[in-house]
Amino acid sequence: MTIAPEARTCAAELNVKDLAIGHNGKTLLKHLTFSVPAGSSLAIVGESGCGKSTLLTTLAGLLPALGGELSWRDAQGSVLKHPNSSFVWQQLGLLPWKTVQKNLTLPLLLSQHKIPAADCADRAAAMIEELGLSGLENRWPATLSGGQRQRLALGRALIAQPAVLFMDEPFSALDALRRERLQDFLAGMRRRRPTTMIFVTHDIGEAAFLASDILLLGAGPSRLLEHYANPAWRSSEQCADRDSPEFVESVYHIHNVLRQCAAHNAASCDPAGSAA
Repeated sequence: MTIAPEARTCAAELNVKDLAIGHNGKTLLKHLTFSVPAGSSLAIVGESGCGKSTLLTTLAGLLPALGGELSWRDAQGSVLKHPNSSFVWQQLGLLPWKTVQKNLTLPLLLSQHKIPAADCADRAAAMIEELGLSGLENRWPATLSGGQRQRLALGRALIAQPAVLFMDEPFSALDALRRERLQDFLAGMRRRRPTTMIFVTHDIGEAAFLASDILLLGAGPSRLLEHYANPAWRSSEQCADRDSPEFVESVYHIHNVLRQCAAHNAASCDPAGSAA
């Protein structure tokens, strides 16, 4: 399926300098400096409790930063106060009392820009075809399979052509094979759209497959271990080749960094280990 040029939205570029994040007055992470080029993708990976979701929601503007600078720019370099963005949550957030069609068109109806009804209908029809949900327009979310609900959530997030797509572990409830199929599907959708993507995942393979850059976070205390430029990611495909040596190298590297951090934390908490 081809996305018409007039329907495209330019992706946004993120620049972060000496950022401090946290909540309830407690700092979780500080001295964060990194950038996300427009149209690329950033994965945030680390142990539970290290601040991944807090960082994601701060970047999305849903939590205030505790310090530092966080700025967005469009393709012309102009500062964006709040880039047009969408969020896919772990629980997906589909409205059970609305049909597939009405869930899908909700962002268009809530848009700040007045979108003609005919345009809404055309976009919805094209998206339903792209999602493989033709014939299911009047079904309730509860009657769909897990994979269909995931695709619907992705379609709803992308139908308004956001400059930035945020995701918080949206595929975590799926088995490995279904998760891979959704990862492939998402990469295909992004090839047709220049959206910048920032997402949290516990799945090392998912990060190595979908992300051009990966922030590796450690816990105890929370800190940035490494900003890893993924050698396996191909911009033309918006993903990596799972059979490539570069992909294997990336998975190994990410796992090794996180494993060493966990081992160091375990040794620090073990008096016998510390004395040895």
